[in-house]
Parts: sequence; structure tokens; C-alpha cells
Amino acid sequence: MRPPLIAGNWKMHTTPSEALAWFGRFVPALAETPHAGVEVLVHVPATHVAALAARVQGGDLRVGGQDLSAHDQGAYTGEVSGAMLRDAGATHVIVGHSERRALHHEDDATVAAKAAAARRHGLVPIVCVGETESERDDGQAEAVVLRQLRAGLAELAPTDPHELAIAYEPVWAIGTGRTATAGDAQAMAAAIRAELRDLLPTLADGVRILYGGSMKPANAAELLAQDDVDGGLIGGASLNEHDLLAIVRAAAETHAAVPAADDRRPGPNGAKEDPT
Repeated sequence: MRPPLIAGNWKMHTTPSEALAWFGRFVPALAETPHAGVEVLVHVPATHVAALAARVQGGDLRVGGQDLSAHDQGAYTGEVSGAMLRDAGATHVIVGHSERRALHHEDDATVAAKAAAARRHGLVPIVCVGETESERDDGQAEAVVLRQLRAGLAELAPTDPHELAIAYEPVWAIGTGRTATAGDAQAMAAAIRAELRDLLPTLADGVRILYGGSMKPANAAELLAQDDVDGGLIGGASLNEHDLLAIVRAAAETHAAVPAADDRRPGPNGAKEDPT
């Protein structure tokens, strides 16, 4: 059974002192919130990682980076390496986020190199994939997402399904006024799972696929109830400790409600079948 992963992404928000105050409120509140079986992670600016990782050491909350360099070291002013993040206490790192692709012109090869750099330094890459509004309207959504997936994993050779995660971001549903439904999320997550079965046949059913299209307390339970949606990459809602706790609670309740869902083996088309 895949344990849900709820991963906040703070983007370029908060100062280190503001983040410490937030963690001071969130950590004890998380301890009082039912979250059995749920992994909770917050991706913070690189300047925050060391202090926050020290704050949560030994607890249920982990800290991740938002990006990393494809290079291990060298004359790359302003870059942050995987070794730096890992030494500061990060366990995960986001690669290929839609904002990095759009605003910093990162291509598939760059995403692959960053994912490989993460693994070289013991970090779990959360590889982001997703189509734009025009790509979806042109009927290219699945083709674009699966191309990004294949490219992003091209330099990886994981031996355990928890050595990576995939985040599906429907870019067309972020800030456009259009809404992605739980069915939309499941359809693409199922396509990703099917592609993973070709790329990583022995690991695919254990790799977690997160939904990154504006998950909030109001829609979290419905999204997390989908067969192939194993958590969320949470943007704005993760800056509000009450909202993030509500999403964590929804993940725990959903996880507890369907304990046997992943005990069914995948059928020939990826559908689950009852064991015989």
C-alpha cells in the first residue's frame, strides 16, 4: 500500500524567522492531528532548510528543497547543490516545477540532469510534469505529460519506489479560471502509472503520484480518494497551517478508509483486480 505524501511548496514566501515561527505552531498541531500512515513534507527556500530541519529533527515532519543545480560543485554563482541541501537536512527536492520550466526555460534534459543530481546526493526527487492550457486544448495533454515523464526519469535507476515521486501539475488549471476535477486528476495519474509500468516495471505500483493543481481542504478528500493519486504537492494552501493540517487529516482519513485498495493486483490495463 502506498502511504500518502503531502508535500507543501512555499515557493518564495517567508523569511527564515517567519518560517521558524510557523513551524513552532505547526509541529505541535501536527502531533495532535490524526495522520497515521501519512508522510508530511514542506519544501522551503534554500535559506531556510538548515534551521527548519534542525527544528523538526526526530519528528514526523520533514523538510525539502524547491530546486537544485544539475552540477555538484563549481563556478555556478547563486546555485545550490544537492550536497548542500542534503547536508543542511533536506530529504527531498522538487525538480521540473512548472514555474521553473516556464519562467527559467528549463527543458526536459535539464530536469533529467537535476533529478540525477538529487539521487547522487541521497535526495528524493519529486519530478513535476504537466501540460499547458494550449497543449490540453490541442489534445496533446497525455502525450506532453508522458514525454516529460520519460525524459525526467531517463538518467535514474531507482531500486526502491520511494526513491522518487511524480507530481502532476495541470498548468491549465492554475490561475486560469478553469478547474481540474478529481476525474481529470485520476485520468492523468492512471496514464502516468501505466507509463511507469513500462519504464520501471518492478517499482511502478509503489511510486507515489502527487496531484499539484491547487489542492485545498475543500477538494482534498475527493482528490485523494482516487486510485492513483497518492498525495498532493500543495502550493498556497501550505502556507496556512490550518489548511495544511486539514489536508493531512483528509489524507489520513482516506488512507484509513481504503486499506485494501492497493492489495488488489494490477490487471492488464492497469485496473485493479481482486486477489483470487
